[in-house]
Formats: sequence, C-alpha cells, structure tokens
Amino acid sequence: MKPYPNVILVMTDDQGYADLGCTGNPWLKTPCIDAFSQRAVRCHDFHVSPLCTPTRGALMTGRYPLRNGAWATAWGRSILKRGEVTMADVFRHNGYATGLFGKWHLGDTYPYRPQDRGFDKVVAHKGGGIGQVPDYWGNNYFDDTYFHNGEPQTHEGYCTDIWFDEAMAFINDVKDKPFFAFISTNAPHTPYFVESKYAEQYRHHPEIVEPEFYGMISNIDENFGRLESFLKSQNLLDNTILIFMTDNGSSGGAKLDADGFVTAGYNAGMRGMKASYYEGGHRVPFFLSCPALGLQNHDVNELLSHVDVLPTFIDLCGLELPQAIHFDGLSFAASLKGETQDFKKRTLFMQNTQSMTPPEKWKCAVLKDKWRLIKGKELYDLQADPEQRHDLSKKRPDIVAQLRLAHTSFWEEVSPALHEPCPHLLGDAAENPTRLDAMDVMGDIAWDQPHILEALKTTGSWAVEVEQAGHFRFSLRRWPEELDLPIIAIPQAENLAINKRHGVSGKHILLKATKANLKIADKSLTRAVSKFDREIVFELELSPFTGWLSATFEDAEGETQGAYYVYVEGLER
Repeated sequence: MKPYPNVILVMTDDQGYADLGCTGNPWLKTPCIDAFSQRAVRCHDFHVSPLCTPTRGALMTGRYPLRNGAWATAWGRSILKRGEVTMADVFRHNGYATGLFGKWHLGDTYPYRPQDRGFDKVVAHKGGGIGQVPDYWGNNYFDDTYFHNGEPQTHEGYCTDIWFDEAMAFINDVKDKPFFAFISTNAPHTPYFVESKYAEQYRHHPEIVEPEFYGMISNIDENFGRLESFLKSQNLLDNTILIFMTDNGSSGGAKLDADGFVTAGYNAGMRGMKASYYEGGHRVPFFLSCPALGLQNHDVNELLSHVDVLPTFIDLCGLELPQAIHFDGLSFAASLKGETQDFKKRTLFMQNTQSMTPPEKWKCAVLKDKWRLIKGKELYDLQADPEQRHDLSKKRPDIVAQLRLAHTSFWEEVSPALHEPCPHLLGDAAENPTRLDAMDVMGDIAWDQPHILEALKTTGSWAVEVEQAGHFRFSLRRWPEELDLPIIAIPQAENLAINKRHGVSGKHILLKATKANLKIADKSLTRAVSKFDREIVFELELSPFTGWLSATFEDAEGETQGAYYVYVEGLER
C-alpha cells in the first residue's frame, strides 16, 4: 500500500484571479507561483464565495455557507456550526498530523476555535484580519503577538513570513507521518502593510491602483517559493498534494465604475471584485500538483467550487469519514487525473451577506455550465460574454426559469435554519475564562423567532450557552486586558492608526459611561462606572441556560454603547 500523500493548502486573502502573472497580469511579478502553475493542474473555472468567511467554511466542510452557518464575516454569523465536520477532523481521523497557520475566521471561542475543529497545531491571529477587534491589541503585521493553540506568543518579523516559517517548522516536526498543513495568509487583505522593498517596484505606475497590495502578493510569492524549496530539501515534494488558491475576488487590483467594470488596473477581463456576485467576485485561481499521483501540467475546464475540495481530498488520499456527511460538493479527483467528468448538469449557488439580517433569497449568483444568473434576474453567457455586459434574461427566459427553480429548491432546503445562532459556551473547562468581543455581537431577540433578526439597536448582545450550573464572573471592558485602560480613556493619539482597526473612532471613544448593565437569563444588574474603572465586575449564579447575554455601558443621557469586551469566567465555589 502506498503511503498517504501529504496535503498543503495555501490560500491567500483578497487576492483575485487576476492578481498573478500567470493569469495575465502585466505588472505583477509572481515568478514562483507562475512556475508552479506551469507544473500543476490548472483549474480555470474554479469558484468560491464572494467573501472570506463563507469561503472558509465551505472549504472546510464541503457544504454551503447557508448550511454550515458561516455566511457572514461578523455579527456572530462568521462561526461554523458546532456539529459540522471539518477537513481537519477528517484528516486527523485518518492519522494525519494537522496544522493551521494564519487566518481562521470561523470562530474565536470554544467550541469553534481551530484547535477545537481538528487542528493539532495552530498559530493564528484572531478575527477576520490582523488588528481587528478580536485580535491581540497593537498587532500591525510586524513583530506581532499571535495565538499558539489559544495562548499568546510574541513574534519577530512580518506576518506572512511567520505563517510560512511556522508551517515549515510544523512539517519538519511531523514529516515521519502524513500531514495536512493549511497555510491561510491574512495578506493581501487590508490594511496594505508590507516592507517597502516589495512595494517600491509597483509605485509611480499610473495603472497600478495599490502598490502595497501588489507588494504583499510579491512577498507571498517569495514565501511560496521558499516552501517549495523546503519540501524539495526534505524529499517531500513528490508525495505532497500542494495547492495554491485564494478566498474571493480581488480587493486592490483594480478600480471599478458603479456597474462593476474596470476603469483602472487589471481584472482579467472580468466584471466585479470582492463581494460581487459577478465573475470577478468569486472566480479564483486553483493550482494543484502531486507528482506521485500523476497530478501535473494539464488544464481542467469544468465548473468547480470550494465545496468540492474536501470530497476530492477524500478520494485522492483514500480517506475514511468519521461519520456520514451530506456534502454539497462533488469530487473532481478524476478530472485532476486527466479523466473525463461531466459537470455540465451541476448547479452552484453563491450566496452570503454583509448584514446582521440573514441572506435574502435573490441576493445570489447561480452558476450552471456557461450560464450565470445574477440576483435572480440578470442572465449572462460566459462563453460569449466573459465581461458580463449583455443581459440575456429577456432572450432566454427558459434558462432564467430553470436556474430560478433550482435556486428556489435549494433555498427552501436551507433557509429554515438561517436564524439559528452559534452560542458561545461559558464556563467550560476547555476555555475558561471566555472572552466575548464586539465582532460577534448579535441582535437581542427571542431565541424562537425564526424569521426576525432585528437591526442591532445597540451593540453588546451575544448568543451564549451555560451547560452546567455555577457561579460566574463577568468583566465588562471597553479596552482589552492587554491594553488595560480605564473604560472612559482615550488611547494615545500616536496609536490611533492602529486603534481604528479595533473600533476606536468618533463617538465610541468619547462616550462618558456612568453605569454598566448586564442582562442574562432572568437576571438584570447595574453598577456605577467611575473615571478610574478599567472593568466593571458582576458575579452571579446561573443555571443551565441557552439564550442572550447583553452587556452595555450607559452615559448620563441614557445613550448606550456595548461593552467591546466581556470576560466570562466560571468560578469554583
């Protein structure tokens, strides 16, 4: 029996299909990935969700975001449902060592953290990007503090370099057994921070929109080359499935007009970028190579997507499932091997939201063969019209009706569960204390209202679960423990560029809190806030409970502002 192949999945953040030299970009220099693409299987019609969290959840589970729960990037909707089986779970079940390096963005509290979802080794930032509210305060891509299986550790160097360094160290440690390494860079997501030596070559060019964005990609390319050289030096390259892909359309490679057409930069002749349902929002590069399996140097033109990757890995690696799974995706292992697969009859559904309310039925893209139905009404033939300039809905109402019917059937299947939140577990031994933060706040509504998720009137509401009765301590803070400022303090002006990434702006830093409020289960408590208080602490007994926690600050005029951080600890009595 041949040994299991190793798997390394490299996925970058906000780099689109057009942001590589090998996909036609006339200015961007990516020699290492370009060379890899020439040796790899090139999937030319590969699609993901238009935003990062939905792509990540679909990739990890082989199931659509509307099914797995991770259909937005915040508001408690960027969390993968507790019962979902992940790619890492499957690999671990089959004896693989598993590691994640970089961005997770599918839950920062137990039981949603990557180390709870099948990864043995984790080195990651928190939230959707370095420096966001959930992340360690002061992180700015250089010399940051990242979390090793949940514990903060300081690092020297640039974020992308660190993710690849840590991945290679992990591989070196576990190379005597099969391994799965997920290198999930936060770059080139905003803010566009990179050493000048990478960006300088792209400055002063009238068509280049964001030189630093391109510089970040050049740094990624350099690291990808380092990874390949390392694998060769360890005699691992031949039996390793190595993938390069990205998580959605470009964020900085072009400028668009109001209709999504390029006015500057390069977008490979596509309409739309990140967050768009047009092709530029969700078509991405996907290159895969494994010489030992004969997966090299040919082209695959079938319509493929993120939900197909896990079923494909299962076939390529001969993996067994830990339990039965209803996949939305299909294995394209045969296509990778050069065999014929017919995907012309399949339909793909691309739907997500950047809202506190659940996705709307027709805010979507429906893909089938050469056809694209946008928002349920615009129809495009991608073979004849790759820029999606000519709406054929009136000429081909039969195709519109066919795709609308397929999407309606899908919608009726998944929509009843869209309201279901993913509660944070409080007081569990796996994570105690638990830190809640403003990224996961939700509307404060009745748990059993399936069709109502009101717009958030005030921040400071989280879905929570208490599994065992006990005594709990709640610490309400405006600033995280590592900054440890008074609730009504304003950070030093020289730090505001970083602080804005943590929600510091406008009235939020000027709010003069005079009292703090806590509501959970049937309990409602209030305490005064002084100008010296760094935290307001409540202690109370709780019975097993699933529902809403509300934690707010209030000023003398009655204006409320959610606590940006709530530390919840189950205490022994």
